[in-house]
Amino acid sequence: MMAIDVPVQRAQVENLYVEAMLLADEAHTAFAAQRDLGRAHGDAAAQISLACESLKTTTRLMHVIAWLLHRRAMFAGDPGAGPHDSAARIGEPVPADWNICAGFDVSTGRIIAASERLFERIAMLEAGWEAPAIAPVQQLLARLEARL
Repeated sequence: MMAIDVPVQRAQVENLYVEAMLLADEAHTAFAAQRDLGRAHGDAAAQISLACESLKTTTRLMHVIAWLLHRRAMFAGDPGAGPHDSAARIGEPVPADWNICAGFDVSTGRIIAASERLFERIAMLEAGWEAPAIAPVQQLLARLEARL
């Protein structure tokens, strides 16, 4: 289980939260601009593809933000924010369809890719925090035993 009052973890969560909120704002702006452009061209298939990728990106970012808010609540000692709540787990990623995303402008593709990378970083962070801590002495002993 994650240590509740580790300053490095708290700082990581705060920094990632700011990054996620900024990315969510960028995503909103980019998808709104693409949606308006799609309407102007009247391509219904492109509009549907854009809507699907917009929902995937937004969902990905909302999972990240929910996870970060849950961690913040845990750090604050909120009794309702336990390590076994559904928000305590990042869950499975929803990958973008890069065949479809190739038709979007570069800025929108960059935002989609950044949301996937952020999700992956949170998943790795969660896995590292949940892994049992092994003391350096135990690590050294295990390496020595492996050589014998």
